[in-house]
Amino acid sequence: MTSTRLALTFPGQGAQRPGMGLPWTHTPGWSVVAEVSEAAGRDIETLLLDADTATLRRTDNAQLTTFTLALVAMTELRRQHPLATFPGACAGHSLGEYSALVAAGILDPQDAVRLIMARGDAMRTACERTEGTMAAVLGLDTDRVQQAVDEIHATGGQVWLANLNSPQQTVIAGRTADVERCSLAAQRAGAVKVVALTVDGAFHTPLMAGAVEPFTAALATARFMPGHSAVVANVDARAYRGGPHWAELLRRQLTAPVRWSDTLHTLTAELACDRLMEIGPGRTLTGLAKATVPRVPRDTFSDPRTSLAPTPAV
Repeated sequence: MTSTRLALTFPGQGAQRPGMGLPWTHTPGWSVVAEVSEAAGRDIETLLLDADTATLRRTDNAQLTTFTLALVAMTELRRQHPLATFPGACAGHSLGEYSALVAAGILDPQDAVRLIMARGDAMRTACERTEGTMAAVLGLDTDRVQQAVDEIHATGGQVWLANLNSPQQTVIAGRTADVERCSLAAQRAGAVKVVALTVDGAFHTPLMAGAVEPFTAALATARFMPGHSAVVANVDARAYRGGPHWAELLRRQLTAPVRWSDTLHTLTAELACDRLMEIGPGRTLTGLAKATVPRVPRDTFSDPRTSLAPTPAV
């Protein structure tokens, strides 16, 4: 029987939703919630079970709950499908990169929690000092979105490409007024739709520069292990094994765009992964995979009751 080279992908902030922990409470992986709660000094269980939309929208809550549920789901997936214990490669969108590093054996879960909390604090402070927002441009190729960005830059505006998600989905971010102007320019260029995102700031742009110094201090104490699987980095869509270079990659991620479309090509072409599996809340990454690498089989493991096709082994 032919073997499958499995790539695990993990969603970022925005995937969270009220009650998302409920289906997982009776699984063995639910014990992870107590471990993360202890490491974070927060009651993550209550957030996963009882928090409303407004509470989960806060950057710190969104990041901790999304990361925790990804670890819970990963624990259950490995119980059901042993091949997921040593995947062919991993990748995570923005915050999801920390889940990917844990899945690859590069980052200890406790270190990941500490970094996520430091990252969230640094980002929140940067947002308080510098207003900004984000918007998703749909139905327009990235080059034409870049032209709209350049149009605003030419008049002194501050807006950038923040997430290159798929051939027809690009997220822009920057000063609120400039994002609005760029959204109109994109629509004039033929965008099918522009969706304003409910976020605290202009993530993955130079407006997050204020978060870099405090987060760098936290990164200096993290230990990045050799690991067992490669992780494709957000900032350049290149595959990396474990090692201290991850501190610099995570630092750069604060102010650099997420190159997700290129990441999917790296996973499936360069690393030869022939099956993609999204782990954690939502199906966003599965949709992006369908749009970017439509011939590659894909699954979503966002509920323990999910029935997955058996993963072939050698």
